[in-house]
Amino acid sequence: MAHPDLNIRFHEPLAPRTSFELGGSAEALVEVSAVADLGEVLEWAVDSNRSVRVLGGGTNVVIADEGVAGLVIVPALRGIDIDRSGDGAVVVAAAGETWDDVVAETVSEGLMGLECLSGIPGTVGATPIQNVGAYGVETSDVVEWVEVFDREAGGVTRLSPAECSFGYRTSWFRRHPDRSIVTRVAFMLRATGRPVIRYTELEQVVGVGDPPPDVMVVREAVMALRQGKGMVLETGAPRSAGSFFVNPIVDAQTLAAVEAAAGDENAVPRYPAGEFYFKIPAAWLIEHAGFDRGFRQGAVGVSEHHALALVHHGGGRTQDLLNLAVSIRERVEQRFGIGLRPEPIFWGFASSDPLNGAG
Repeated sequence: MAHPDLNIRFHEPLAPRTSFELGGSAEALVEVSAVADLGEVLEWAVDSNRSVRVLGGGTNVVIADEGVAGLVIVPALRGIDIDRSGDGAVVVAAAGETWDDVVAETVSEGLMGLECLSGIPGTVGATPIQNVGAYGVETSDVVEWVEVFDREAGGVTRLSPAECSFGYRTSWFRRHPDRSIVTRVAFMLRATGRPVIRYTELEQVVGVGDPPPDVMVVREAVMALRQGKGMVLETGAPRSAGSFFVNPIVDAQTLAAVEAAAGDENAVPRYPAGEFYFKIPAAWLIEHAGFDRGFRQGAVGVSEHHALALVHHGGGRTQDLLNLAVSIRERVEQRFGIGLRPEPIFWGFASSDPLNGAG
């Protein structure tokens, strides 16, 4: 039996809580609005022999049609605090805050560091887990610390950026999903200097000369670019989780093989990703493997704005999405020899990468 004060709900539909609007129900679900309640909720899960998952904004998760066993915790933690000091500020945001609301507030305060991450859907708690990034900036660039509820220790602790073990679209949290629950994140931002402009398409819009572009101008430009690519969730638009595959990072030998497969080495876009590595846009690989923007396969398809985003037009099932993703990954591997890695987290499947066994 659930404790009456916990307000645990059973057989709660999860599709309305995800940006794909796909998937079945949670065996049990609870919204937690205070860190102090996490201990009691986790104790109930242990006593009832239920596994635990944490659902934020649902913008980077794919849920099985059969639903999810165990308890799903939805952090409803709120609060944003800005502590100015010298030429910058430490911004502390609770895990349940909407990410873009935090970005908007920091920009309105004239603080720099998050502007290139504008328009990304989801909650604050997910940003360090995925090491969310866009336009040359990653969460790890500005994180000061991450506060978590440590399930093994049974209390709250803070992790430094080094302890978070950030990588490209990953972190310690993603590699150890059952260990902790993010409760707050602190960001070290600047009040002086220049906004970070690392992407050519963004530079072409805002410029990089003197005087430097205003941080609000950069945010507006990023929002416009994301909207143009269909990467901003909008009412009435097909449902999506944004980038479905991670841009592959390859060595020079693999890049040469992709160039040979393309038949023109100058046709393959690439960006430096370390001294001996290059990042190839997954969207380019997908389109050149035969999946054009706007491609449709029943209720699912490829975004008409950006080939990296898979979309749900309504009335479909998660299996439809998996079948499309499998076809794309197989075709890219056949054409270019690169196995694309999915970016979303998969719930309710036997494997953490069900694309290996779907189809």
